[in-house]
Amino acid sequence: MAYEIGECGGTLIREDHKPTLPLFPSGATRDTAQGKPDYAGYLSPLVVQRFGQYMLQHQTQSDGTQRASDNWKRGIPRKEYFSSLLRHFLDVWLLHEEYPAATKNLEDALCALFFNVQGYLHETLLNREEKDAPR
Repeated sequence: MAYEIGECGGTLIREDHKPTLPLFPSGATRDTAQGKPDYAGYLSPLVVQRFGQYMLQHQTQSDGTQRASDNWKRGIPRKEYFSSLLRHFLDVWLLHEEYPAATKNLEDALCALFFNVQGYLHETLLNREEKDAPR
């Protein structure tokens, strides 16, 4: 099958005019992005930046010691994430409805909620269960 540089902005075109691989000016090609997650499209850089600021702010523990940024990856029971998730969801809801909440800052409440959702999902994906915990 013969290939030629087509008119569709740096994509190889097959003889049947179906695009195949992206072609770069250097002549290099790579696989298409079709069927692959577009993380830059799914995530907001503003949210990721604000979440990072929130996490940095909360890296200092109540006893004054610094925890590693990935400390949470060592494993926190889903029960703990869920309890915290509900508290922070309630703060978001109260703030949304313009009632007093445990936190006055909606962004902080959303970041805390995001952290707990992420942690809960992380533990779920790793299939860590609290087998011995009382219910």
